[in-house]
Amino acid sequence: MNADSTRVKRMKQIDWYFDFISPYSYLASESLHRLPDDVELRPRPILFAGLLQHWHTRGPAEIAPMRRFTFRQVQWLADKHDIPLELPPRHPFNPLKLLRLCIALGNETALAQRLFRFVWAEGGSSDDPDRWRQLTRELEIDDVEQCISAPEVKQRLRENTEQAIEKGVFGVPAFVVDGEIFWGFDSLDFLLAYLRDPAVLQSPSMRAADAMPEGLGRQL
Repeated sequence: MNADSTRVKRMKQIDWYFDFISPYSYLASESLHRLPDDVELRPRPILFAGLLQHWHTRGPAEIAPMRRFTFRQVQWLADKHDIPLELPPRHPFNPLKLLRLCIALGNETALAQRLFRFVWAEGGSSDDPDRWRQLTRELEIDDVEQCISAPEVKQRLRENTEQAIEKGVFGVPAFVVDGEIFWGFDSLDFLLAYLRDPAVLQSPSMRAADAMPEGLGRQL
C-alpha cells in the first residue's frame, strides 16, 4: 500500500447537507475553502421542506419577524465575509429543479457552488425561463427537463433527505462528521475546532451540555 492510499483511508468524510433555498447554505458554500485539505467533502442536496415537515417546525422565512431579521443578517454576514449577495426575486421558492439538477450532473462541490451563485450571487431563478435557459446552456445540458425528471434523480433526492433525517439533521446547512452534526453557517468555526481536536466534544462542560435535562414542554 502506497502513501497516497494510506492518506486517503485516513481522510475524514464530511457529509454536507444543503438546499438551494437556504441563504445560510449559500454562505457556507462560499466558505468551504476554510476546510482542511485532509477531509473528503460529500455534497448531499436535500429538500429542506422535508426536514421541516418531519420535525414539525417552520423555516425562518415563514415567520414574519424572523423573515425580516433573517435577510438583514444574511446581508450583514455577506458583507462581513466579503461574499457577493444578490437576493432572488422572491423567497421562499421551489428549489426542486436546482436540487435535481445538482444530483443529475454528479453532485460535485463546484457544481453545487455554481448553482448557489446562480440564485444568491446573481439573483437568478429557475422559474425565470430565460435565466434558467442561460444556466443550463452554460452547463451544456441538452434536455434539462428529461435530465431532472429521471426517476433515479428524484429517488436520490428522497433518499438524501431520508438519510439526513435518520442522522438527526434538522436544518441546513449541516455538516455531519463521525456522527456529529454541525448546523448552520455560524457552526463552521465549531466544525474546524472539532476537526483539529475531536476531544473538544469530550470536555466536562460539553458532557454537561449533552446531559441537559428537558424541562417543560408545550402544546403544539
